[in-house]
Amino acid sequence: MSKRVLIAQIMHETNTFSLLPTDEDSYRRRYLGIGDEIVGQFRGTRTELGGFIDAAERFGWTTVNAVAANATPSGKVTAACWTLLKGAVLDALDKQGPVDGICLALHGAMVTETEDDAEGALLEALRRRLGPRVPIAVTLDLHANVSDAMAENANAIIAYRTYPHIDQFERAAQAADLVNEMMEGRLELSCIVARPPSLDGCDHGRTSAGVGPMVDLLARAAEYEKETGIHAISIHAGFQWSDIHMAGPSVSISHNPAVTRRAKDILDMLVREIWDTRDKQTVHYQTLEVAVAEALKGEDGTGKPLVIADPTDNPGGGGYGDTTNLLRALLEAGVKNACFCPITDPAAVQAGQKAGVGATISVDLGGHTDPAFGAPIKCTGVVKHLGDGRFVHDGPMWKGVVMQMGPTMVLEVDGIEIVVTSNRQQTTDHQAFLTNGIDPLKKSVIVVKSAHHFRAAFEPIARQVIAVDSGSLCSHDWSRFDFKKLRRPIWPLEEVIF
Repeated sequence: MSKRVLIAQIMHETNTFSLLPTDEDSYRRRYLGIGDEIVGQFRGTRTELGGFIDAAERFGWTTVNAVAANATPSGKVTAACWTLLKGAVLDALDKQGPVDGICLALHGAMVTETEDDAEGALLEALRRRLGPRVPIAVTLDLHANVSDAMAENANAIIAYRTYPHIDQFERAAQAADLVNEMMEGRLELSCIVARPPSLDGCDHGRTSAGVGPMVDLLARAAEYEKETGIHAISIHAGFQWSDIHMAGPSVSISHNPAVTRRAKDILDMLVREIWDTRDKQTVHYQTLEVAVAEALKGEDGTGKPLVIADPTDNPGGGGYGDTTNLLRALLEAGVKNACFCPITDPAAVQAGQKAGVGATISVDLGGHTDPAFGAPIKCTGVVKHLGDGRFVHDGPMWKGVVMQMGPTMVLEVDGIEIVVTSNRQQTTDHQAFLTNGIDPLKKSVIVVKSAHHFRAAFEPIARQVIAVDSGSLCSHDWSRFDFKKLRRPIWPLEEVIF
């Protein structure tokens, strides 16, 4: 008889310091699907849901399709929105159950107005309904803040092993394989988690350089996974812009209960390694002055553009996407033949729509959410393009997934083509430019608001990549943030003996 497996995705990386609440509309601006519609939307994509759907077809499962929900990182999820999302999963179970197993794609750093540990609360609710025997496997972003409740209620936790995240499909396949083995009675799994007294570490999860603390940790984890009974070890770099008790790096191990003692020993060793390498980093942020000076050098004979990223206004970490310090510095310096994505400013887009393509307009651009991170720029430019902001990712990250930037405008100001969006999205794909009539390969300078995901698509075409600190919300200067719930003492806010 075909096994019945519930599949669902609820994703949000919550920056509790953001002024922007996350509501149902926040999800709908990216995607929010309920029930069977999610299969057609995600079949064939290189995503977690794509991996679950593929596994169901491989194993002959009957899927109970609950919800596919993903919102751009921002402030706490509203109570009403959380009720909707959690309810979609529980309702699917109550109305279409029973089920033999569950595969969940979660983030691991979701905070709501009512739950500091939303994923843990969801897993607890599922376990109460299902009892101890039905296997639950979850995939997590490697920037998860993994709680004890998550580990206690899931049989397996499988985190991404790449940053930029280009292995979501593979991690989902791994989780589904474990669920299938458990449902067939060939495997028994439980999960444990531990964390050091550190807010930061694991080189922020970076793997793309092929060297660094996260790469070393993952290599050690892979060796331990060769041991009998050790089925999955996940290294979580944590999400630091979240004022909750368990924020920060952690390790989880999914293992056969017969080898729990060995699993705990491995856990202790890996947590110690996170602690011992906590201050080692492979990427260092440059000043605005350094970035501008490099941009002014122009072509270097390679025919490749300079790529400048602003991680501190990364919408993928809860940044507002409208801060102006970097754009202002480039404009004032007279940088030419550049493209910039995004400045999120719905009012400016509306002004461009009213004027039409080819018109010259004057706007107060960006800086509206919190002018402390850069006031609006009073500028005059030419409307070069207007569009709906919809595109399909080329990849390698999120290949095949539809993205919604909302109504967009390309405004050319003094030689810089600025993609102005209505929705907050970090720039990870060439299509963010191409869809708006800009060929990034023909530019001398490409500017993106992203912390690291942009590297998958843009680093291969770049003559050089510079990450700049514009002084915005996603700063790595933790002393700027007023943590109230975070466990203390904790490094680097205090000296800690561990």
